[in-house]
Amino acid sequence: MEAITPQVVFTIFGIPITNTVTSTWVMMAIIIIAAVLIRLFRPIIGELIIEIIDNVVSSVLPEDTNIAQYLPILGTLAIFLLLANIFGVFPFVISPTSNLNTTVALAIMVFFSVHVYGIREKGLWGYLKDLANPIFILPLEIISQFSRTLSLSIRLFGNILSTDLIVAIVFSLIPFLLPLPLAALAMLTGILQAYIFTILASLYIASAVEVDEFEQDRRELRQKTSKSG
Repeated sequence: MEAITPQVVFTIFGIPITNTVTSTWVMMAIIIIAAVLIRLFRPIIGELIIEIIDNVVSSVLPEDTNIAQYLPILGTLAIFLLLANIFGVFPFVISPTSNLNTTVALAIMVFFSVHVYGIREKGLWGYLKDLANPIFILPLEIISQFSRTLSLSIRLFGNILSTDLIVAIVFSLIPFLLPLPLAALAMLTGILQAYIFTILASLYIASAVEVDEFEQDRRELRQKTSKSG
């Protein structure tokens, strides 16, 4: 049980700080330092990272979508998850995403982002109308919104925790060459889970902001009319 329960390392003003929290702080410091160094000395690397994330996101979002407005959240998610998922392969640290609290927080952030982007794209009334079209599917739509949020968090938590546990157990039994392929497998699993989480978040946002063909034609006609006027 101790292996899957976050362990309290120290307290701050009576607030317990667990090992996953300290790992998250260390990882955030690494990301910030790396971002500053890349910006100062190798900006081409930053452009390459943005281009890769842009290609992943654009493969999911509608063709005419302004990808740039979604890159801050989706890019942040991708980079954070990529490092968080593989962080546990290094000695004396634990993957932040092996803590259910972390994965739930990430899933909740995606949940609210989907609705914020949807309302911004369609307006409050238009977005609510799409959710309840026809009206009798509204309860099912509400259940779907919450269930996919739960699914995001549980899937990521389960995969990362199980992989970290397997690597830790094998390393404790055979602490030499055999754990190396498992560590590589853990890194591959972490990369795959970061990709899946980002793709699913992109899909949920795409479903929220996508407008039907009639509405798209109406918007284009209105834009042409306003320009000609």
